[in-house]
Amino acid sequence: MSFNIPPDLRYAKTHEWVRTEGNEIVIGITDYAQDSLGDVVYIELPSVGTTFNAGEVFGVIESVKASSDLYAPVSGEVMAVNTALENDQAPINTDPYGEGWMLRLKPSGAESELFDAVAYEKLVEEAQH
Repeated sequence: MSFNIPPDLRYAKTHEWVRTEGNEIVIGITDYAQDSLGDVVYIELPSVGTTFNAGEVFGVIESVKASSDLYAPVSGEVMAVNTALENDQAPINTDPYGEGWMLRLKPSGAESELFDAVAYEKLVEEAQH
């Protein structure tokens, strides 16, 4: 199965994506992650002003299949949260790189190991076998 893996993003091994926009970073989960979870029914995201270190849990996502932790791919302070997802989680499944974004962080240095699109695609292929 082929997944949408935009070439301009970076990816964590825990299947979060990172997009740099000015001095902030936008974070969400990948097409592969949303497909693996199935229909998302609940999401818990942090408050604006919360800080995280790279690799720390920043939230929880639940689907009809499973509940999973969400991990911060970079250290930073939460500048914005997509609160629309609290009432309607469908964009996570239908548009994970657009309307399904989760957080905007102001980075503060450290980041987890992040992959480019080619390396992430290999990770996904290996996970499927």
